[in-house]
Amino acid sequence: MYTTDMYEGVLAETVTMTGANGDQINAYLAKPLGKGPFPAMVLVHHMPGWDQWYREATFKFAHHGYVTISPNLYFRSGHGTPEDVAAKVRADGGVPDDQVIGDLTGAMEHLRGLADVNGKVGIFGTCSGGRHAYLAACRKKGFDAIVDCWGGRVVMTPDQLNANFPVSPLDYTKDLSCPILGLFGEDDSSPTPEQVNIHEAELKKHGKNYEFHMYPNAGHGFFYYDRPNYRQEQAVDGWKKTLPFSKSIWRKNIYVQSPCSPPSSAAGTPP
Repeated sequence: MYTTDMYEGVLAETVTMTGANGDQINAYLAKPLGKGPFPAMVLVHHMPGWDQWYREATFKFAHHGYVTISPNLYFRSGHGTPEDVAAKVRADGGVPDDQVIGDLTGAMEHLRGLADVNGKVGIFGTCSGGRHAYLAACRKKGFDAIVDCWGGRVVMTPDQLNANFPVSPLDYTKDLSCPILGLFGEDDSSPTPEQVNIHEAELKKHGKNYEFHMYPNAGHGFFYYDRPNYRQEQAVDGWKKTLPFSKSIWRKNIYVQSPCSPPSSAAGTPP
């Protein structure tokens, strides 16, 4: 609860962390000042790159009480504007899944090594970052919560698999070891509502704790205020679901399985 007499402070800076194969990569770290320790979040950037929106999202989580890190998954592709680097990554066929998992595992370990982190670490991603967040939460133990915002290609067809993406993330669902919040748009083409339904069915099949919300009149990337696909009402509601979901995990409330629902649903809401 915010009051006008409370102390607030955030320290944010670019840091170096250990990623896949022991590589040193850069990351953006933001932490709340004041009395800790605090829970933590790993933020997984999208294909548009390690950009300004992710700096702001990292700062936003820190403002709400999380030590937050966003690693540069495209570090090895060189430097320049986020758009130029992302174009090179796209031309190279994307970043290998195993390398991304190594970087995100390194980010989780980096957070747990900080004195002001209480040991709880969640993971959040949008677009390709939602897919990568899901992969990490399935393949690596240690994440306490995941927020997947319209992660495309969680459901993959055989023709989409290759050396960089050898296994569909959906096939790892049985190994998911933490609750998941999923936010999706009805007008999205990746993932489509049908693919979200397939994902939900797999979570239900394996008895996972999940909460999915499907937003009408929203497509891909509806959080991005600087793009034409921004949807103010849906984005505000999505953030209102994201932060309480994460905080409920730190309070050790467990979400029950809940069907993919419109944003007006109270399914999965913690007591």
